[in-house]
Amino acid sequence: MAERIVIWTRTADIQLVGILEYWVKRNKSNTYSKKLIGLVAKRTKQIAKTPFIHKSTDFKGIRVASMGNFSIFYKITDEQIIITSFWDNRQDPKKLLKILKSKK
Repeated sequence: MAERIVIWTRTADIQLVGILEYWVKRNKSNTYSKKLIGLVAKRTKQIAKTPFIHKSTDFKGIRVASMGNFSIFYKITDEQIIITSFWDNRQDPKKLLKILKSKK
């Protein structure tokens, strides 16, 4: 099967940018944020090639790829991978629950 196109939702994009900005401010350097961007790019390529290797969730059609302190939540279609959320696992899980419920 051909590799699927990866699409980021506005919500997921805002979450990723917010996390990157947080780490730049906290560390007063963009080194960690650059490293995180590389890890995210590598994981999204892996998801595009083999989307079913990661765990399914309790939400219909949503799977999760863990990256240590971060998780990528996504949906699979015939031609696309839709990233619905980029989550820092140290945050309040109730906020994530609201986001995932709204993406049904």
